Amino acid sequence: MTSKVKYLGSLRTESEHLQSGAKMITDAPVDNHGKGEAFSPTDTVANALATCMLTVMGIKAESLGVDMDGATAEVTKTMAADPRRISKIDVNILFPRSYEEKETRILENTGRTCPVLQSLHPDIEKNISFKYS
Repeated sequence: MTSKVKYLGSLRTESEHLQSGAKMITDAPVDNHGKGEAFSPTDTVANALATCMLTVMGIKAESLGVDMDGATAEVTKTMAADPRRISKIDVNILFPRSYEEKETRILENTGRTCPVLQSLHPDIEKNISFKYS
């Protein structure tokens, strides 16, 4: 088992990662009867894409001897109605430095093949960009 999720009431859940004991709260978004005081479940899906991309790129960067520390990602999730679902995820990855052309190509390819990106439904529009300082 990976995690346990407890419904706390008032459209809030608490998830516990069993291996580490780390906990995360989710709330329903304001546009769906919630308070919006924490990530919504669909926010976590969009955020998972960015964290997965940065993680696998970080693994590749280490093997290349490339410093990726300080890289960030800006995530925007768009919802559709009928049925209510994620329709689009925009991820803008920002690097605090430039890299050689070969390193850039390898890092970007690695990010675009992350497991979360490969797991998302093909109907979800995914816009990925990379920017270097």
